[in-house]
Amino acid sequence: MSTDTAAVMILIGVFLVLLFMRVSVAVAMGIAAAVTYMYLGLPLELIVQYTVGGVNNFTFMAVPFFILGGELINQGGIGDRLIRLADEMIGWVHGGAAMVNILASMFFGGISGSAPADIAALGPIEIKLMESQGYTTEYATGLTCATAVQGMLIPPSHNLVIYAVAAGGLSVGSLFLAGLPAGIFMGIVLGIYSFLYAKRKGYASGHKFSLERTGRAFVAALGGLMTIIIIFCGVSFGIMTATESAAVAALWCFISAFFIYRDVPLSRYYKIASSAIKMLSTIMVLLAVANAFGWIIAYLRIPNKIASAILTVTDNKLLILVLINAIVLFLGCVMSISSILLIVTPILVPILTALDYNLVQFGIVMILNLGIGLLTPPVGAALYVGSAVSGLGVGKTAKALMPFYLIMVGTLLALAFVPGLTRILGAW
Repeated sequence: MSTDTAAVMILIGVFLVLLFMRVSVAVAMGIAAAVTYMYLGLPLELIVQYTVGGVNNFTFMAVPFFILGGELINQGGIGDRLIRLADEMIGWVHGGAAMVNILASMFFGGISGSAPADIAALGPIEIKLMESQGYTTEYATGLTCATAVQGMLIPPSHNLVIYAVAAGGLSVGSLFLAGLPAGIFMGIVLGIYSFLYAKRKGYASGHKFSLERTGRAFVAALGGLMTIIIIFCGVSFGIMTATESAAVAALWCFISAFFIYRDVPLSRYYKIASSAIKMLSTIMVLLAVANAFGWIIAYLRIPNKIASAILTVTDNKLLILVLINAIVLFLGCVMSISSILLIVTPILVPILTALDYNLVQFGIVMILNLGIGLLTPPVGAALYVGSAVSGLGVGKTAKALMPFYLIMVGTLLALAFVPGLTRILGAW
């Protein structure tokens, strides 16, 4: 057995054993990398060097601001206003509460970029609204969880930023331009399904449309909607970098929460910032360790070996893409999104490049794929949040999601094989 082959087995073996022992992903990666470095006789100083280098990236500076902005909006009173705006815009159709759910999550996803945050902030209100129109708790919970995943595609998204760096420095603006139409497309698919479901069940509309009320609701929610405009327009049109737009958006969220809406006192900022720091620390530690782990993966040429192995088995592009998506979907059920993006993306890039598959399009597909994983046990954080806010058990919540799993997978395949769905706003 060659030294490189043994090193690959040690790296993967130690990592998997530690994960099986329920050690955190960051610690498992760090230990596996250190053991492999020592086996290969590489200086351990390299681990420190690449760990520090893992977070010494200007693009990653956008992540803290996105997270802080999301927490400010999440706890700053914008959720209620977004739901009222969505209700006035579309609540008048059959089963309007479901449409309100979809549109509100689209708005909120464009601010927070986090599925669990979406469910936690909007879920109690959305589920109660749908129940008032006759929907079962199971259906309302399933739709709430599915629409939260839809919001992950809509910029801003710190996961898209992480993917951009992991894929070799892709344009964040291009990913945002691709993510917006993809998120809207998924919302339309969910909307059609919900409309047909409401018609079959005979659910009535909530109220008559009023342009005056819609205008007032829009003005009331404008402070939050400006966050979307700042980030999307700033990055997509080259006015600001992703980091600059994230910083400006976070400042605007602070002003909106404490000086425009004033639903929470300024003293609450400490708690909000602490929550953001807790989430950020987890991500940044993972980013740092993953860089040292990723370097040894590249040093051992693991991505190239996997690419060669897959391309040797079949040269059918369609079959390879289906296989890749199946692997990512499985990993999303057992690992966190950030971990998969940092570990798996560099491995998949050579394969996708060999297939001449656009990495921007795959970024959107991968985020949706991992979003579905957030709704599946045993790791699915969004699934557990949905269960908590609805009062249903995890098993019942997963069962309620069955039809939505099919819809999301169908949307995933459409985005994977129809490039036009993500190229509407940009010819990347």
